[in-house]
Amino acid sequence: MPDERLVAFLKEHRVLTLAVAEPDGTPYAAALFYALDAERLWFYVLTDPNTRHGQAMQQNSRVAGTVQRDRQSWTEIQGVQFTGTCRLLSGAERERAWEVYTARFPFLRTPASVLVRALRRVAMWSIEPHWIRLIDNRLGFGHKEEWTL
Repeated sequence: MPDERLVAFLKEHRVLTLAVAEPDGTPYAAALFYALDAERLWFYVLTDPNTRHGQAMQQNSRVAGTVQRDRQSWTEIQGVQFTGTCRLLSGAERERAWEVYTARFPFLRTPASVLVRALRRVAMWSIEPHWIRLIDNRLGFGHKEEWTL
């Protein structure tokens, strides 16, 4: 199981870059806000299935992604790389994911907000990593730790 440093790093950040492949093989990447389900080490994201990446996710559930600090010096690079699968959530799974997501972004618990009403209707996805790598140059240039889940 991944260590506490990995979970702490992922909880500290809010945006991941998700890479997908379109049906013709064209690669595409999108930045998405995420919430981490630390028990499962899953990411939850909201995105419309009609977006370019949403359509690609429906056609091919295999994805890759990164989470990293912005504006780092070479000796302080920290980040995560992962590969996994994504799934469109519904029912009880979506409700659990919404709870995790709104715990991460508490302003979404304000039901009267126009943004909240809109996001509540947007599709929620799980991204379930199969492989994950933590990079931390603070522990030595090129320091990496990997896990297969």
